[in-house]
Amino acid sequence: METLILRLIVQFCKIADMQRGCTCLGAIGINKVKPGSTTASEAKRACLEDGAFKTHIGGQALIEGVMMRGHHAWALAVRKPDGTLYEEVFPLDATKRQGWKSWPLVRGCFALIDSLLLGFKALELAANQAFSETGDKETGEASTGKAASDKSAQAQEEGFTHGEMILSLVLGLVLAIALFVVIPAAISQLIVGDYAQATIAWNCVDAVARVVCFIGYVWLIGRIKDIKRLFAYHGAEHKTIHCFEHGLPLTPENARQFPCLHVRCGTAFLIMTIVIAIVVYTLIPFNLAIEALGITNPVASFGVLVGMRIVLLPLIAGISYEITVKWAGNHADSKLVQLVLWPGLQMQRLTTHEPDDEQLMCAIRAMQQVLVHEEGTRV
Repeated sequence: METLILRLIVQFCKIADMQRGCTCLGAIGINKVKPGSTTASEAKRACLEDGAFKTHIGGQALIEGVMMRGHHAWALAVRKPDGTLYEEVFPLDATKRQGWKSWPLVRGCFALIDSLLLGFKALELAANQAFSETGDKETGEASTGKAASDKSAQAQEEGFTHGEMILSLVLGLVLAIALFVVIPAAISQLIVGDYAQATIAWNCVDAVARVVCFIGYVWLIGRIKDIKRLFAYHGAEHKTIHCFEHGLPLTPENARQFPCLHVRCGTAFLIMTIVIAIVVYTLIPFNLAIEALGITNPVASFGVLVGMRIVLLPLIAGISYEITVKWAGNHADSKLVQLVLWPGLQMQRLTTHEPDDEQLMCAIRAMQQVLVHEEGTRV
């Protein structure tokens, strides 16, 4: 039961930390960073990054591991209970989001869905390996072909079932909607009253409640031992990407000197989603729609209001993607971009921890496996 709850929390974190395969940002000099430092200078370094290489590769922290994703492949490296590394690499269809699926706003929705599905598969593999007491003792060798399938099947028999992972994904989605839509709306309804009678006050309370719910949730789960380790893998992912972008050999020693914060982190996407949701929900006259439907019962009107806000989530996600990934990702040296990304960088102080060398090695191995399949990159 404890591990199922852990996977539920991690799946929700995955929903919050959308995969970001965007352009790289610019560069700062390489200065030594004191381990564990989360000073303002570290946030500035992350924002003013000036790496010699530009990369589209992004990543995701997993249970006892890291997943990295490029255009042509994604890979994961997971630390097993016996201390060895489980590695696996999978091809990706680089032409999957062409045509109308690449249109502005639309592409953000597809990127989110694609990220959730890929994250679901990576989390399933990682959970099976991280909680498995038996398995292959070999390390440092990526699994491919029939051998990879056999290992995955064996891990699934020893670990969690596919149904359990689907359940955790569904519950994670429900939790996200409840935490960021339903609960803030309920708090606003209790404090202010009917939405139609005090729209501005209702939206203000709703906005504050949404921000408090998010920060409180992240802070609360950050007290859990296993989630602390997850956040350390998150830091390892960022340090590894920093290291690659600065043209250094991928080693724990080189990666360790970089900050845990990164401007392309999915945390910035989630923060922007919350901000955009506040703006969209404030500008759209939901009260007129409720009146047009002829609904007068407060409970029914509240249900319709929450339903309309849920329906608008794809639009909000699309706008957030255009701002944080497409615009900010291409103008990282802009003062306006740095201002927009500042809240996301501050939230990373909660969602990233200083990793140890074994955690850095997981991120490095996942990155190296992806680089083998990427064109025009160095290994």
